[in-house]
Amino acid sequence: MTGVEDKTCAVCGRRITWRRKWADDWEHVRYCSAGCRRRGVRTVDTALEEAIVDLLDHHRKAGATICPSDAARAVDAEGWRDLMEPARMAARRLVDAGRVEIVQKGAVVDPSTAKGPIRIRRMPG
Repeated sequence: MTGVEDKTCAVCGRRITWRRKWADDWEHVRYCSAGCRRRGVRTVDTALEEAIVDLLDHHRKAGATICPSDAARAVDAEGWRDLMEPARMAARRLVDAGRVEIVQKGAVVDPSTAKGPIRIRRMPG
């Protein structure tokens, strides 16, 4: 269907592409999968978003980047490894909100398709 905008999953921050089966209720689609619907946004996810913003706003110079592991360590110094994917998800949600951008090798990348190590930086301006 042309003219239909993609959406972003409320949980993982990945792009949701329109599908014919959603034609009747596209405006109500919020999740990319049943897994994201079940998981939902948890308290730790909100804490990771806050840690990303705090690190970028108060602990880094303008234009500097952070690794998702920095936010994960700020939230849980002992269990940070288990928070790596949730930290990437938090970064993607912040990209959708227009607060940060995700970069690889200094270039902005699509958060839905980025593979491998990423860095997070404040939106310029």
